[in-house]
Amino acid sequence: MTSRPQGPKRWSAQQIAEDLRRRMREGEFRETGQLPPTRELVERYNSSGETLRQAVLKLKTWGLVTSQQGKGVYIRAIDPVEWHIRSTESGNQRGMLVVDFDGWKASVESLGRVASQDPCVITVERAPEEVAHWLDLEPGAWAIARRTLRRCDGVPFQLADYWFPLDVAMNSPLMEEYDISMVDDVLADIGHPQIHRRHILRSWLPTDDEAKRLELEPDATNPIARHVVVGHGADRKPVCCLVTIAPGDRNVLIYDFDG
Repeated sequence: MTSRPQGPKRWSAQQIAEDLRRRMREGEFRETGQLPPTRELVERYNSSGETLRQAVLKLKTWGLVTSQQGKGVYIRAIDPVEWHIRSTESGNQRGMLVVDFDGWKASVESLGRVASQDPCVITVERAPEEVAHWLDLEPGAWAIARRTLRRCDGVPFQLADYWFPLDVAMNSPLMEEYDISMVDDVLADIGHPQIHRRHILRSWLPTDDEAKRLELEPDATNPIARHVVVGHGADRKPVCCLVTIAPGDRNVLIYDFDG
């Protein structure tokens, strides 16, 4: 039986959360997979139920626990994937950072885990404001989207949405409903090779749609990373953009540069 923590007579929510995080890291709750009952924790930390609720909320924000009404607070067991974004050495694309499913798959399988990708959903729709900006389109312009979901061991880990201007992708293989894991090669084949790429990285909380597609909790507060790659052709005109949505607790982005 663990000894009672030493410290102030009444613990604050921050102190409780930090102590519970330490105990989780040390494997104290590994056997049950969940935190002790609320009554036991309130007594242990000499706190109120509201203070404990705030402590649990902090643990949720850190992505460490989930809760089920009437069942308790459970320890999250998702192991993050190290996603290696590599540089290529081929032709006029030497040194360009490549982001594709094969790279994602290799990163996952190097950890002894199983990578998969759901079938693409292809639509013709008005580009969102930011997508229109990245593709140098007029506000509200039509574009082609290819949306898919990447999984690790069957669990949703990333959203990968490609966007193309109509004059690039319309009536091309990019609109066919089979998996195209190497969009770069297809763009080159149809006369739109990517000569320059711009990478944009930003973090924020998931939208309701993103949370739903990634099967996150409705009240998910763990930030997600939005990794955007805008590909430009020889005339510097944008030919596509890839928007990858990666929950911060499931993904570690690693950039590999040569030389």
